[in-house]
Amino acid sequence: MAPSKKERTPLSEKAKLAFPVGRVGSSLRKGRYAKRVSTPAAVFLTAVLQYATTELLELSQTTAAQKGRCTIKPRHICVAVREDPDLNELLQKVTIAGGGVVDKKIHPAIAENAKYKHKSKSHSLCYIIGSSFPQHVDYLVTCYPSPLC
Repeated sequence: MAPSKKERTPLSEKAKLAFPVGRVGSSLRKGRYAKRVSTPAAVFLTAVLQYATTELLELSQTTAAQKGRCTIKPRHICVAVREDPDLNELLQKVTIAGGGVVDKKIHPAIAENAKYKHKSKSHSLCYIIGSSFPQHVDYLVTCYPSPLC
């Protein structure tokens, strides 16, 4: 009788990682980034990728929960990336499809003038009454519900 062979445990299981170490290692070798690629290099890169992904998903989940949603959408990922300084620096030139635009902080001097402006939805009629000269900025904004609703 031939001695039984031990089953080979995957590197991902040995390193306690969820991402595939073997696949990352073979991608490193096929990418020709260096003449030789060691196994610990593949393990380290896999751990870094897994950490970055986990961090991104945690922040996205928090953003989605703040909006009262259970599903993470591209908008939540975009907002999470732009609010976190480290991820924003890492992904500053990345465009997330379907992510939209993240509002930037408004300077306080501009915000004081912006309080007179009223953002209206398409289902309301807004009338702005005021002087026609920019020297006197006394605007009165009144909104009425649209009869079309």
